[in-house]
Formats: sequence, C-alpha cells, structure tokens
Amino acid sequence: MYNPDLYKTPYHKESLSDKTFLVTGGAGFIGSNLVEYLLKYGAKKVRVLDNLSNGYFENIKEFIDLPSFEFVQGDIRDLESCRRAVADIDYISHQAALGSVPRSINDPITTNEVNIGGFLNMLVAAKDSQVCKRFVYAASSSTYGDSKELPKVEGREGKPLSPYAVTKALNEMYAEVFSKVYGFHSIGLRYFNVFGPKQNPNNPYAAVIPIFCKHFIEGTQPTINGDGLTSRDFTFVENAVQANIKALLKESLIKESVTQTHEVFNTACGDQVSLNEMVTLLKKISNKNIDAKYGLERAGDVKHSKASIEKIKIELGYYPLFSFEDGLRISFNWYRKNNQ
Repeated sequence: MYNPDLYKTPYHKESLSDKTFLVTGGAGFIGSNLVEYLLKYGAKKVRVLDNLSNGYFENIKEFIDLPSFEFVQGDIRDLESCRRAVADIDYISHQAALGSVPRSINDPITTNEVNIGGFLNMLVAAKDSQVCKRFVYAASSSTYGDSKELPKVEGREGKPLSPYAVTKALNEMYAEVFSKVYGFHSIGLRYFNVFGPKQNPNNPYAAVIPIFCKHFIEGTQPTINGDGLTSRDFTFVENAVQANIKALLKESLIKESVTQTHEVFNTACGDQVSLNEMVTLLKKISNKNIDAKYGLERAGDVKHSKASIEKIKIELGYYPLFSFEDGLRISFNWYRKNNQ
C-alpha cells in the first residue's frame, strides 16, 4: 500500500491519532503523496476533496477502504463544497490548483477560476471554521517572475510572466490580507519544480521529468525546449511533503511568530540542475545512451531558478533529505515498475 522507498523518516514528533486533515487536490500528485504520509503515520482522519479534473483516482484508490480515509468528489469553485469539506477538520492542506504555465496561457479563464476563485473559497471556508488550527497552501516559485536574482529570496519578487504566475501571486496577496483583516494566519509553500512518484507523464501539460523518464523507459528520444541550459531547483516530492508536515503542525514550528502572521517559504533544495544535466543523469540511471532533441523555448518560461532555503530551515526546521539524483532514481524506478 505504501511506497517502500518513501516516508521512512517521520517529520513530526507528536501522535497524529487524534488529528484530522483535509487535503484539497488530494488525488493529484503532491496531494496524494501527502495523503500517503498522513495515513502511514496513523492520522485519525484524512479527507480528500478533489473533482478529478487534474487528479487521478488511481493515486488514492489503495486507501479507499481504510477507515481513516474519506474521499469527497467536489470542486473548490463551489463555496458550499468547501465549507462541507472543512467541517470538523483540524489541519487543512490546500493543494488543489491548475498548474502549468502553458495551460494558463492556453486557458487563462479556467486557471483564474480555479486558482483564484477556488483559493478564495477555501480561505473563506477555513476562516469561518470553528476548529481549523492551520491552513497551509501550495504557492509557487513562478511568483518570482522576471527577477533574475539568484538565489530567489522571499520578499524580492519580480513581475509575473504568465497567467499562472499571476494567480499564484494573488493567492499570496489574499492570504496576507486575510491575516491582516481577519486575523486568519496561513502558510504558503513556494514549490520549486516538484517531481516524484504519482506525477502523471501522460497529462497534456505534464512536467518535464515524468515525460523524460517515460522516453528513457520506452527507448525514445525526448525533446528539450531551448538549448538545454535552462536550470531548475528540482525538488523531490518527499522534500515537499516534509515542508507541508512541518508547516501544518504547530508543535513542529521552531519560530512561534510563524503562527501569528501569514508567511511564505521557498520549498526546494537550494540547488540548480540544467536540463542537459538531467539527461546525463537519466542515461546513467537507465543505462541507455539516448540523446535529447532540441526545440524552441516555451513562452512564459523562466531561464534559471534556484531557491534560498534559509528562511524555511530556520523557521520551520526544514532540511531536504533527498538530492536531485536520489529523487530522480526513485522516480525512474517507480515509472518503470508502474509502466506509466
């Protein structure tokens, strides 16, 4: 039921047996990994809210018969669905969103409806809850926009380069306003190119790593957009789950003031890997000498990205346990085993 390569290390100290959790987008990639961690470590209840438009029931079907697991098919664009989902929930992890820069360029209206309208619905439902102790949401490194500064540091953002980036920046603005106006404090985790098991390579807007893993498994040639020098702070999914757990559980916070304001944290490894370097590593992991083809750069893409993770280390006690190569090897083997 649980991936033997993942979640060997607990990232919390207290028992989860008396705690209830809601994971929106819990049938998606990061959400389903967070669900797996919470169930593995004995959470009293893990409720998933997902409309399955971007998530996959396959990611959570193994948990469906567990008495501590509950799946609710619903849409965050409906406020009443959000209110029902947060009922009797202690900790909320809001992962539901429409990711992908190209998708947002092709369909900015739906991206806006889900990422801004849906986010606001969840904020309102959580604020109005009588029992919610913590609200953590998926933010994005895309909010750094056209800033060329490396590493990326919280509070030094540029201008957005895509509709998707606009939506994620507005999420942070709404969360900040809710903190100041209503005293409802939340934590945003700015993900930097998260990858790992359960990330679908067949989605029309699939991320680069699952696509490239699929090519190497099938023995076909992947295409790099641009010259291959584009670099990212690729972050293995267990590192992202660690950040979520430490942000969700007050007892794990090192800096108490984090619970008194809205805060945003880079969630990454503090490293850079180019697409060319990724291909070289895949050759090594797969034992296949496959070279990539090169195509045009994608509109709205940032050339280089690298996070400063000093703030999240100091204030949440986060430390990424998985290097890029370790995570890539686990991911490749998972795709090969599951014939994705």
